[in-house]
Amino acid sequence: MLVGSETERPTDLHTPRLLGAKTLTACWMAWRVSTHLLWGAALGRLLVPRLSKQQRDERLQKWARKMLNRLGVELKIVGAPAQAGPMLLVSNHVSWVDILALYVACPCRFVSKADVERWPLVGALATGAGALFMRRESRRDAMRIVHRMTKALKDGDILAVFPEGTTSDGSSVLPFHSSLIQAAISADAPVQPAALQILNSESGESSRAISYIADDSLVGSIWRTLCARQLCAVVTFGTPQLAAGRDRRAWAQDLRGEIVAIRQR
Repeated sequence: MLVGSETERPTDLHTPRLLGAKTLTACWMAWRVSTHLLWGAALGRLLVPRLSKQQRDERLQKWARKMLNRLGVELKIVGAPAQAGPMLLVSNHVSWVDILALYVACPCRFVSKADVERWPLVGALATGAGALFMRRESRRDAMRIVHRMTKALKDGDILAVFPEGTTSDGSSVLPFHSSLIQAAISADAPVQPAALQILNSESGESSRAISYIADDSLVGSIWRTLCARQLCAVVTFGTPQLAAGRDRRAWAQDLRGEIVAIRQR
């Protein structure tokens, strides 16, 4: 399954004229991305609350797919993502593009850091999509979120978490925090591992253009994405699995190992 923009023809990007043309193209794309984000915020705040779950998922998946197109990012989906819950989706975390890619693949609710709820435009969209917001520095709040996740899984939802707890540069998978895995154990729900990679669509090599780490700003990361072009987000889904007697720490370690193995294939 592919979602994305046309492949850019090879050019000599060192000439001022071509550099100027590339900047103009990126500015035009930035305008289109901004207007689509405005529409997404309105969708999340005004329209989505009035829709059924199926209608909400369809509208938001369509929005996410179109956003990837406007960013010029291809999407390649490998494997069979869950289309119905209960299911806990566990993935490594490279960038904000991960959320778009996973949501296009399957209609899931994300567990996100509490700060996102207050972000202009993005917060309204995330709230409309049913995100669960957690204060990561608070152990008590983590317990509250696990209880909410457990209920959502028992209600048949698909939830998505990034157990690394932060984004990486994509070159490796960071250690997993296990606290949120407890929700799948408590709900007796399966977990599906998913491996995310950002590649150059022509060379197939890893790209860090979309990275969002350390001192990176969201605006700067988006601008690099628009300028880079020829980017492909690859999401590879593993086989859903049950705890089979494992505690959350052992299960988290096994899930991380499987995601590492998927990325190396």
